Amino acid sequence: MHPVPSARRGFLRRILQLAVWAGAAGGWRTLWAAAWNQAAFEAMKVDMAIRAVGIADAQPSQDIVLNAPEIAENGAQVPIDVTSNIPGTERIFIFADRNVQPFVADFAVSSRIEPFIATRIKMGETSPLRVFVLAQGRYYTTSRDVQVTIGGCAS
Repeated sequence: MHPVPSARRGFLRRILQLAVWAGAAGGWRTLWAAAWNQAAFEAMKVDMAIRAVGIADAQPSQDIVLNAPEIAENGAQVPIDVTSNIPGTERIFIFADRNVQPFVADFAVSSRIEPFIATRIKMGETSPLRVFVLAQGRYYTTSRDVQVTIGGCAS
């Protein structure tokens, strides 16, 4: 007999065992659900979304660098990047005030990496773009207005 099929079966058996173990331990679904803030992502007003995240008493900060275009030609793809120069940055939150659902993103940042994110977001119309940073138990914020010429979100 050729050894490859038995090696393949052994590999598949180990993968199946790992899947069963993960299911018994609560699985990935439990981990993912713990991080999902449904109330914040489904909020229709920015102040409700900010409260649902738990942000309170955010202080304006020059240590948050938000790069976003002044004019976005296509709201379906607005490139942004955020750098936090605040020591101990743990989370970065992005809100687009006039989106149908204004809570755009929530990034957890490891203490072992530079707190920098680059992404593309959808914006339905011209709107303030807000960034909040959680660092050492305190919230900091910065914002920028982005003019959208062609909307990217359904109303």
